[in-house]
Amino acid sequence: MRSRTANWFECTVRYERQMEDGMPKKVNELYVVDALSFGEAEEAITKEMTAFVSGEFEVKNINPAAYGEIFFSENANDDRWYKAKLTFITLDEKTEKEKRSTVTYLVQASTFNGAVKNVEEVMSGTMIDYVIANISETKIMDVYEHKFTAKSVDDKPEFEQE
Repeated sequence: MRSRTANWFECTVRYERQMEDGMPKKVNELYVVDALSFGEAEEAITKEMTAFVSGEFEVKNINPAAYGEIFFSENANDDRWYKAKLTFITLDEKTEKEKRSTVTYLVQASTFNGAVKNVEEVMSGTMIDYVIANISETKIMDVYEHKFTAKSVDDKPEFEQE
């Protein structure tokens, strides 16, 4: 398991898909992209979908995601995405009372039990007390991470003199 913190956007894409009976059908699918703005999210999902969709498609909706961190599985069979709400329990040093805060994560797994296992695997590396408050399967089809391109130091822009 690996985790990644970023600005995530949920994008709804509408396109015509060939169904099993050979008939075309308009479908709306939900994808997640890593982006810094709505414009960058639209550009990223358009680029990704162009490679997979033949014909026209439309980006119908873009929303900032309710989670900031995603747990990616290394298992090729983990093809579903689950939202996991974790409640963290800390002690307020001044009042000595328990303080609870809820954080939502996106977790890749093949089953509900697999999602629980993957959350526990990632959280086992932390010292904070937590409770899994909720895990639910999403309709997210895939997650696209920003691809970083390394440039050499010599790739400086050159300016022309007049």
